[in-house]
Amino acid sequence: MAKPMAIVSWSGGKDAAWALHALRQRDEVEVVGLLTTITQEHGRVAMQGIRVEVLHAQAAAAGLPVIEARMPRGADNTTYEAVFTAALAQARTRWPGLRDIAFGDLLLEDVKAWRDALCARAGWAPHYPLFGSDTAALARTMIAGGLRATLCCVDTQQLDPAFAGRAFDAGLLAALPEGVDPCGENGEFHTCVAAGPMFTHPLALRSGETVLRDGRFAYTDFVPVAASATQALPGSRPA
Repeated sequence: MAKPMAIVSWSGGKDAAWALHALRQRDEVEVVGLLTTITQEHGRVAMQGIRVEVLHAQAAAAGLPVIEARMPRGADNTTYEAVFTAALAQARTRWPGLRDIAFGDLLLEDVKAWRDALCARAGWAPHYPLFGSDTAALARTMIAGGLRATLCCVDTQQLDPAFAGRAFDAGLLAALPEGVDPCGENGEFHTCVAAGPMFTHPLALRSGETVLRDGRFAYTDFVPVAASATQALPGSRPA
């Protein structure tokens, strides 16, 4: 009997990447694609602020196509749900019979409940391969397993902005202040993945400037090395 197909809600960060790896290791579903929320005005992955060029490089390294759910900056829940549901419908058109989607959430029950309700309304079955993990142990497992990521967004109300642009490694874990989740599960930081067992090859990325947005979030830009000599496109600041 054929395994059910699934897509992964892909942020470009470590949790989504490790969720993909876990799904492939378990071999219970066939992952056929990625679905990513993009901030329309900036052409960046929502929350992470990762360039679309980097997103596509990640998808190529994962050997999967990506469906973009593009929505306006500052979209409310109603708009988010409409755009996300439309992207799910697009995925189902591309892969008839598709009804499973995986998320990289780790601990937050309220976020999981919200996703569960959204998926139920759209007729989808959600999966959470990492949910309930000990985040300190998971962070160490990711690093030992070859995942290479960098902090691309730091919430400066929870963590010093100097952490923006730092590698997600053992040194970072040791330096995090008490109360900061090792995986940033409370929104303390977000990451951009460049290598790991979910990829066929590492990405060559160059770090750019770090900017503060909304008076709170420190975003570090990352550019594919092949494109590093070109100028930034208009409106290409972190979302």
